[in-house]
Amino acid sequence: MRAPKNKPVVKLIGEDGNAFGVMGRVKRALARDGADKEYVNQYLHESMGGDYDNLLMTALKYVNIE
Repeated sequence: MRAPKNKPVVKLIGEDGNAFGVMGRVKRALARDGADKEYVNQYLHESMGGDYDNLLMTALKYVNIE
């Protein structure tokens, strides 16, 4: 499993309440910055493991949010 060297920065303005939009932006940022498929899938699995608050906390774990 390969993580990006640095946490990508993701802009989430305009994604309030849209869980699929948030996951998509984080997924693309991770892949763009060098994460392999296994790492991205780990993020997706963790982010879908709870409610919207869990989704946001998981995103913060994997990326820096603007």
